Amino acid sequence: MPGLTAKIPRKQTPPGQHGKMPRKLSQYGIRLQEKQKLRFNYGVTESQLIRYVRQARQSKGSTGELLLQLLEMRLDSIVFRLGMAPTIIAARQLIRHGHLLVNSHKITIPSYQCKPRDVVVVSQRRQSRELISRFVEESHQSPTPPHLSFSRETLSGLVRGVIDRPAVGLQLNELLIVEFYSRKV
Repeated sequence: MPGLTAKIPRKQTPPGQHGKMPRKLSQYGIRLQEKQKLRFNYGVTESQLIRYVRQARQSKGSTGELLLQLLEMRLDSIVFRLGMAPTIIAARQLIRHGHLLVNSHKITIPSYQCKPRDVVVVSQRRQSRELISRFVEESHQSPTPPHLSFSRETLSGLVRGVIDRPAVGLQLNELLIVEFYSRKV
């Protein structure tokens, strides 16, 4: 999961004595796994995810794609995708500690919803600049998504627009997540 860690697992089976045995998941289990993948990748709680599903349902368009767009437009996701942090968890901490400015305002809420044409800049503190420039140098991440642009010289990023589904980069079926919440929401 790219947002959680950059480590690659060596084993493909679950731990324990019975981990090597193939097991068939129920339909509920399949949907639950997809939902958990989404939750753990973006680092959101169950109640936050339910709120995002409700918000996506009320908007016009495909609920699954709108859900992914809402999660990708969170400030912590944007900071991670720009390469300013190695993981989404680290991006949350950078935001919480006040290292970043959005449109010249200090934002300390990781769930802040960015909009197109928002500018994300590192604060002028020397400590902030050194920390984030080190993260950018060590970044072995894939190139910046098409809905974002990043300048390594000024350590600033621009949100060009809303992300489309192929650029998300997660291997999951968002329709199963919408089906999972169809009974709960």
